[in-house]
Amino acid sequence: MSEMLRCENLTKKYGRLTALNGIDLSIESGKIIGILGPNGSGKTTLIKLINGLLVPDGGSIKINGLPIGTETKKIVAYLPDNNYLNLNMTAEKTMDLFCDFFEDFNREAAERMFAELGINTEVKLKSLSKGNKEKVSLILTMSRNALLYVLDEPIAGVDPATRDYIISTILNNYNKNASVLISTHIISDIESVLDDVVFIKQGELVLHKSVDEIRNENGKSVDELFREVFKW
Repeated sequence: MSEMLRCENLTKKYGRLTALNGIDLSIESGKIIGILGPNGSGKTTLIKLINGLLVPDGGSIKINGLPIGTETKKIVAYLPDNNYLNLNMTAEKTMDLFCDFFEDFNREAAERMFAELGINTEVKLKSLSKGNKEKVSLILTMSRNALLYVLDEPIAGVDPATRDYIISTILNNYNKNASVLISTHIISDIESVLDDVVFIKQGELVLHKSVDEIRNENGKSVDELFREVFKW
């Protein structure tokens, strides 16, 4: 497997607050990795740095050997933790937009998933339920043939059935040569799909292991170890 993501001594500060403190991280291609930590641990800051939405105060990031920039944006599919779509547009028009912006967008795959869910692509997004809005955002992201998918809290705030659909969509629709980073603090629902986990605590990387290593070495599930590491 090749290295998809490398962070070296990655640091980000907001005034006196250090959000990330010297993160060293290497992620291989072809894996689904959980970026795990409580709210305020630095997960979203890391994700924004990976997507070029923030500039580090120290250290470096490379994706597929490339520094963050125009070329990495072409190979990273990003699902932010809040709505980013124009709710006055339809899913049909939004797919037009994705086709214009992303050369790797697979419209046929997106249309298939919308049809499977019975989502009317001709109605404005604002008329859809919260769960269906979440599904639209996820479908658009996962319909790209990217090398790195970065999903920030994709299962937060949705009902269990929608969570199941989101997890199934992630598993069945990503480029198998790619890596998938899933940031979440809801471990139990996502643990079964993860290959590796990264624990971030108060801006520092405190663990990076495979799920199998955690179970074999600690005799615990990822969720159990998470509760132990992050207990108050």
